[in-house]
Amino acid sequence: MPVPAPVPVAGAPSRALTGLQKAAVLMVILGEQTSATVLRQLDDVEVQRIGRAIARVPTITSELAEEVLTEFYQMIVAQEYVLKGGMEYAEKVLLSAFGSEQAKRLIDRVTRGIAYNSANFDALQKSDPQQLANFIRNEHPQTVALILSHLGPSQAAGLLASLPAEMQHDIAVRMANLDQISPEIISKIATIVGEKLKAIGENNRETYGGVRAVAELFNRLDQGHSKEILNRIEASNADLGGQIRQLMFVFEDLLKVEARGIRELLERVDRKVLTVALKGTSEPLRNHFLQVMSQRGADMLREDMEALGPVRMREVEAAQQQIIAAARQLEAEGVVTLNDSGGDQYVS
Repeated sequence: MPVPAPVPVAGAPSRALTGLQKAAVLMVILGEQTSATVLRQLDDVEVQRIGRAIARVPTITSELAEEVLTEFYQMIVAQEYVLKGGMEYAEKVLLSAFGSEQAKRLIDRVTRGIAYNSANFDALQKSDPQQLANFIRNEHPQTVALILSHLGPSQAAGLLASLPAEMQHDIAVRMANLDQISPEIISKIATIVGEKLKAIGENNRETYGGVRAVAELFNRLDQGHSKEILNRIEASNADLGGQIRQLMFVFEDLLKVEARGIRELLERVDRKVLTVALKGTSEPLRNHFLQVMSQRGADMLREDMEALGPVRMREVEAAQQQIIAAARQLEAEGVVTLNDSGGDQYVS
């Protein structure tokens, strides 16, 4: 990409203008139709601010117009270099093109923009997984792609898997193409996401930590490990251990889920996973699943379990954890209620 000549520093008319005033000058230079297209990408507050600034724009000389256009173009060029080659590469190119002072000013402005976007995504790593899953389920796929790109691989994979199958491919493609999205659009999405996540955090501060967090953690540990830790807690603090156990959800608790909930669950889990999971469970729970299936389906599942042969306990527990995760997802969607203190289960 060709780099325009640097903006003159001494006596430059644009140096006396604020960023908002320069944006107003740019809108006037671009003309009514192009400016309208740009303004449609902004929120109401931003449009009002620029509108007021446009009304106060002084006479635009050819020198001022050239400097403002050049400065905006240089910012776009600087952002492109950062996105394509990283900050170090951008610094080298801009230093060679503009000299130390102008290059430093451009890099500082780009860095502030990047830092602002990063700050808007800081809450992602700390967000409650269930809250974040519920949040992204209602967002545009492009927004979801941007959010997942700011998470670690494991967290992103878990969230992607929690989404409907028809959305997963679209989001993965959008993530792969994020480097082709303009930084302005990314900045806009980052701001919106940051504001929404901040609101979620403010409304749900009490959900972080505490007994429920420990119960959720134990639900994700293998049964042997979680049982050992919980037994130790109960030995030293029976009341606390009881609270944790009440909030935990184990595979046998599926006996409390009524038939319609089990049918919904069967639609979400892989048959091979179900076969392994039921291989190592109690007869009552096994029958709880079989009785909601068709006669042919139940017979086939019994045959599959008999043909499976001996299965390692860790494989059984891994399969059961997948089914528990699917049950938790149904609970998050409001389809079924788990761990209801009154003992009643409801399916919407």
